Amino acid sequence: MSENTAFQAHNDKFHCILGPSPTINLLHQNDAYPFAHEAGIYIQSAKSLFITSNRCIDANTKAQKIQITRIDLSTNPVTVEELDPQIPMGNGGVNYSDAEILICGQGNLNEPSGLYTMSTRAPYTSKLLVGDFLGRPFNSVNDVVVHSDGSIWFTDPIYGFEQGYRPKPQLPCQVYRYSTADGSIRAVADGFGRPNGICFSPDEGTVYVTDTDRHHGDGTDDPHRVSSIYAFDMSVYSGQPFLTNRRLFAMTNNGIPDGIKCDMEGNVYSGCGDGIHIWSPGGVLLGRIRIEGGCANFCFGKKGEIFALNEHRLWRVQLGSHVKGALLGI
Repeated sequence: MSENTAFQAHNDKFHCILGPSPTINLLHQNDAYPFAHEAGIYIQSAKSLFITSNRCIDANTKAQKIQITRIDLSTNPVTVEELDPQIPMGNGGVNYSDAEILICGQGNLNEPSGLYTMSTRAPYTSKLLVGDFLGRPFNSVNDVVVHSDGSIWFTDPIYGFEQGYRPKPQLPCQVYRYSTADGSIRAVADGFGRPNGICFSPDEGTVYVTDTDRHHGDGTDDPHRVSSIYAFDMSVYSGQPFLTNRRLFAMTNNGIPDGIKCDMEGNVYSGCGDGIHIWSPGGVLLGRIRIEGGCANFCFGKKGEIFALNEHRLWRVQLGSHVKGALLGI
């Protein structure tokens, strides 16, 4: 991919993010199946990356599977290790501790949808952390982020049912907060078509949620439906956090805004139909990192690195070395 065409500025402030010599390089390609779709969890200490594939459907049995993969970034070329941690239909994920990560298990017809922990070291053991809302099964948990107070925030759209591997939904499409301190769980935002990506601003005062209602689980698109990012203020009442002042933050003009992250300056990045779009904290489109075929999700590495998941391809983008992802701050 030509670096001259990979970076498209819509605002002069984008050049500050890019730095003097932005680059984009292909790290790995697998034409056999779309191995690079979701999650994107960077482990600095191990120089590794955990990702989840898109749906893989067996031609004979029609069984559906999602493959979880560990990418060793310390080798050249990178080393790819396919894992089998028993997480049903894994999707989004996030750093959790030095020894574990969190992965959203969308579930299947026999195993629950929920949040799963997974060891970052072999044999990559996993366990279900939370698998229902007060006894009612989740639809197909999609993406997750961890607050500095230890609470876990996640989205739950209906893609699993639409794609035939989850039962009929028993809950609305909502955003949830799970407290690891006392085990309580709350619905904190509703009114979405298909809530998808979620992240915090650097100061955790704002929560961003993408709504991918334009794209349905059967593969069809309805341009009349939203493909937008909503912002909420984090407010505290009676000692508990609430999401208030819901507002439209941005709408993408290409595809849907899927995975979402912030940098330490508060700029908002989201994987869209033609790559990664970047907005200012005030919702102004600054520019885009163009990737043919789009980018469902991505994650920051260190010093301006971005690892972009492009289905059959994994890309490494280098922005200005001063750019730091808000999640890890490196």
